[in-house]
Amino acid sequence: MLKNKTIVILLVSILVSISCSSNTLPEKEIVEFTLEIAKDATPAVVSRILQADKKPISEIRFEKGTYHFYPDKGYEKFCYISNHGDGMVNTPFPILNKENLTIDGQGSLFIFHGVIIPFLIEGSTNINVKNVSIDWYQSFHSEGLIVANNIENKTFDMEISKEYPYDIRNGEIFFIKEYYQHTLGQSILFDPKRKGISFNTEKYTSITTKSKTSTTFNLDNIVYKYEYDKRDVGNKNIGVERRVRAEELKPGLIRVHGHKKKIPPVGNILSMKGEQGLNRVAPAFRVTHTKGFKGTNVTIHHAGGMGIIAENSEDLLLDNFNVIPSQGRMVSTTADATHFVGCRGKIILTNCTFQNQLDDASNIHGSYQKIVDVLDDYRIGVRMGHHQQKAFVIGRPNDNLGLVRLSNSFFPYKQLTIKDIEYINNRYQIITLNEKLPNDIKKGDLIENLDAYPEVIVKNCKIGNNRARGLLISNPKNTLIENNFFNTEMEALLIPVESSHWYESGNAANVVIRGNTFQDCQHGGKNRGVIRFNTDDDNKNIAFKNIEITNNIFNQFDNLILQVTNTNGLVFKENTITNSGTFPQLYPESPAIKIEDSKNIKFENNTYKGKAPNLIEADESMPDITFQ
Repeated sequence: MLKNKTIVILLVSILVSISCSSNTLPEKEIVEFTLEIAKDATPAVVSRILQADKKPISEIRFEKGTYHFYPDKGYEKFCYISNHGDGMVNTPFPILNKENLTIDGQGSLFIFHGVIIPFLIEGSTNINVKNVSIDWYQSFHSEGLIVANNIENKTFDMEISKEYPYDIRNGEIFFIKEYYQHTLGQSILFDPKRKGISFNTEKYTSITTKSKTSTTFNLDNIVYKYEYDKRDVGNKNIGVERRVRAEELKPGLIRVHGHKKKIPPVGNILSMKGEQGLNRVAPAFRVTHTKGFKGTNVTIHHAGGMGIIAENSEDLLLDNFNVIPSQGRMVSTTADATHFVGCRGKIILTNCTFQNQLDDASNIHGSYQKIVDVLDDYRIGVRMGHHQQKAFVIGRPNDNLGLVRLSNSFFPYKQLTIKDIEYINNRYQIITLNEKLPNDIKKGDLIENLDAYPEVIVKNCKIGNNRARGLLISNPKNTLIENNFFNTEMEALLIPVESSHWYESGNAANVVIRGNTFQDCQHGGKNRGVIRFNTDDDNKNIAFKNIEITNNIFNQFDNLILQVTNTNGLVFKENTITNSGTFPQLYPESPAIKIEDSKNIKFENNTYKGKAPNLIEADESMPDITFQ
């Protein structure tokens, strides 16, 4: 009897041992790549990452050097990417559903070729990319030096270097790259001496490439049952024809005819990136549905879109994450340096440099979606407002959803929680709520995810020489902007509610702007504040609350420093405003400060040494306010 018991115990022990052994995960490896793969690193990197489920990886290291990555053998995936073109993309780093992974370039330079997304990070946790520089062999934009112009004939001549091959088809110039081509399209002038956007470029650019078609028939009788997006790529050229014509005078010398604005001055460089809606195809980083991402000691010299676009993610840290041009180019990324949509947790940008990108240094916001159907007491049908927000899922179960009617208020009139989101197509989704819908809900109301906003810190960053704004932030949670340097073509700081074009949600509150230097911002030619609060709805409702602007230096060539609308509670104190004299004033009649539809605005202990004829211009909302 004892013998049988012993046998049973031994069998049980063996089975338990086998069971425990089969459930033990293999130890994670540190993978090291050497320069042996440098001519095209894509196949080796993709192959190893795709084995990670069976052979887990804790870290991928690269021997220091220069590595090339081509799309031909990259991992392919269809992606809808906010503020970019949608479609099949290739990547050498398919970081899909991975945890606790570090990619260390150890000081390497990664050079990419064609339409490829270097880092595609989805559904992952605790991903760290560090010590690497990213560039493209051929850029997604092209540059031409203005060498002659004829004001009377409305022509200008561009010298095109061999770096930017082209062909001309029926008078339209196409710049040819590896795996990519673009027309003249969107354009802006750079000053090669300053290596930044040219002063007053808005008078000259964009080059007016399109005009209304001269011949149409019966277009007005086309009826659309549902809302129709005229800006979508498939629709935007209906009723539009090419306006300008390119003529080759000799190889590398192009004459452009038909520009409608002022003719660009000789000596400037025209940056051209192709047609809007088609020219954002390859961001350097795409991060989505990911918790915990760090980019440390990363330099992005170029990308055919944004440096990083993050969606529906949380806890994102960029430290010494830089966007700067290389190879003598005027342009770094062809869109924003960084962009965050529907993110939560914390977003921290620290010790970063964002220069020469063709859009904002950072744009942080949520998403508005329009209610187009009230299906029953618990379900609504919602529509994506902008064609570059297609397939964006606004939230997850139990997130707090706000119902917004902007004609009444920029703040929600009702809060509900999400039970489920049914994806129907890239423009239409059905949301089921846990609570009953209010009786007064209407088609046309907007929804926003009240949980999908982050705590934001932007600190010790240098932002300048770029097209457009510095920081564009729509965030109702806490935002700290401290000890940064700004030298931007448009606003250094734009705090907006964008509810009709981009449908970017978020009405800012609890914003601290402290200890920054603003140097000659708004030099592109627009008469707007260096710091500007703005809504695109024409009403007097309060949108922004609890703003503190303290101990900053404004050294500006022009007058308008602060433009405030729809704000309740703003303190502007201990700031110093001087006139730089760097450029001639464009708007000498403007005041230093404009205030509309606001209340509880205070000025305390500021120093003003500018040239504005009037310090404050305020409407009837604050008629007696004074500058101190």
